[in-house]
Amino acid sequence: MALSLLQVIVILILDSPWDALASLLLMCALVGVLLILLKKGNRFMRRHQKLLEEENQLSTLLHSLPDFVCFKDGEGRWLKVNQFGRKLYNLEDIDYVGKTDRELGKLVPFFKDAFDYCIDSDEESWKAEQVTRCEEGFYLPNGEFKTFDVIKVPLFHSNHERKGLVIIGRDISQQKIAEEMLLRKEKLSVVGELAAGIAHEIRNPLTSIKGFIQLLEENEHVSGHYLKVMSSEMDRINQIVGELLILSKPQMREYQPFDMSDVLRYVAKVMEHEALLKGITLNIQLPSSPIHVFGDKNQCIQVFINIIKNAIESMDEGEIDVDWKIRNESVHIIIEDEGTGIPPERLKRLGEPFFTLKEKGMGLGLTISQKIIEDHKGSLQIDSQVNKGTKVEVTFPVDQNS
Repeated sequence: MALSLLQVIVILILDSPWDALASLLLMCALVGVLLILLKKGNRFMRRHQKLLEEENQLSTLLHSLPDFVCFKDGEGRWLKVNQFGRKLYNLEDIDYVGKTDRELGKLVPFFKDAFDYCIDSDEESWKAEQVTRCEEGFYLPNGEFKTFDVIKVPLFHSNHERKGLVIIGRDISQQKIAEEMLLRKEKLSVVGELAAGIAHEIRNPLTSIKGFIQLLEENEHVSGHYLKVMSSEMDRINQIVGELLILSKPQMREYQPFDMSDVLRYVAKVMEHEALLKGITLNIQLPSSPIHVFGDKNQCIQVFINIIKNAIESMDEGEIDVDWKIRNESVHIIIEDEGTGIPPERLKRLGEPFFTLKEKGMGLGLTISQKIIEDHKGSLQIDSQVNKGTKVEVTFPVDQNS
């Protein structure tokens, strides 16, 4: 090739020296330009090849993921989805590119509800203008229910216009099944514990009743004292069953606004006499103006009677102070006694079914009180020091609509 080029140059020089020189310079310039273009072309091809390799690697990685990955534009049109997603939504034989969820719902009617839910979920993510996370679940054609932990990342242009949406969904169906199985086992465990407690609590009065019946069979004369004890034990069984019914299922009650001042006033009248019998002074500070709470008035009365009754039984003498305060749109009722106090190892077990500090208690009073408070969206806090006393703080949200 070099020899041919040299021959061309010699011929051009012999024919016309000036024209040949100009032609030579022009040819050199053209060759130089071609070389530069060829060099740039090679560089461009190498970069293009590298980009293709990176895209292939990214695509391979994307399709090998066991998670759902999807890219949408600012209008909600699908741009790319990995193989997992195409198989999940039966899109393997469908040209999904450029189509919205609503359009895909028409093409794959079985998943129409799932696609419609995605529309609302995507819009929430756009409005939040930040990464959002939620759970989405739907049935597959084979009847299997799938649950996904979904992360959505909205992208925006510099002028805050919608640019795109990245969606990543991890299949947590097996995790959900495992959680449900664990919850079922925990429920069975609680049922077993509850059954054991019930058997223990009811067996004691039944044993007493059976003994008295045998005694009555052996004697012709029936003592009124025996009958009274039997009646008392039957009442105790009835009380146990009644309290268990409260714990068993949510009770159908009609909540309505009531004045917490009326509750405290009623509790003061009921418990004042019992306190005086033990030489205990019950000091209850009543609010000067109504404090309205939304709920069941009688249940709240039961809570405070139970707490004050516990305080009375922990003391031989002294004072019980009941005070109140409004804080953070909630009413706080504080009951403080001067009783024996509760050891730390027992304090953390308070509220467990059938755990009691009393010789004749059933261990259900505080459990029921906690349930009532939780049903009213309130809270219960107990602090205690041995030989100093116990402080109980009950909180209920104030009804702002009253």
